[in-house]
Amino acid sequence: MDLPGPIHDFLFIFLGFGLLLGGLGVVLLSNPIFSAFSLGFVLVCISLLYILSNSHFVAAAQLLIYVGAINILIIFAVMFMNGSEYSRDSNLWTVGDGITSLVCTSIFLSLITTILDTSWYGVIWTTRLNQIVEQDLISNSQQIGIHLSTDFFLPFELISLILLVALIGAIAVARQ
Repeated sequence: MDLPGPIHDFLFIFLGFGLLLGGLGVVLLSNPIFSAFSLGFVLVCISLLYILSNSHFVAAAQLLIYVGAINILIIFAVMFMNGSEYSRDSNLWTVGDGITSLVCTSIFLSLITTILDTSWYGVIWTTRLNQIVEQDLISNSQQIGIHLSTDFFLPFELISLILLVALIGAIAVARQ
């Protein structure tokens, strides 16, 4: 979207706060249905960030794949689960909870150090982006297909594995 600078910055900050609040809702809400809806809100905010950065195809893919498929699958899986699993005493702290929080904290700290140590405005990224923009001989859908089968092959396959794992998990939960 071609917006003036202050409006663009305001929307970016507003969506960033939406991401933070939605992420906290995913983690902190005790009801899994509310947590799944909060995850849907986070995914919609990410899609709006893609629209804000003029990546309309990625935004549409985000909405279709993650909000339209994965999040709905998660909501169905939560609805099929028994409520007795979530009715345990919330004040009870187990060893598994401690290990989980330790692993999550270590992953969070390693991500923060990686983000702070990474040069985000590298010459390679800018050069590659300029090469993509300057190619006028091939249509946009052909460029997307070429990049999905060459440059972005690994992330594309990882997304398909995530979809497969979510589908297997939903089937396993529904069979019980």
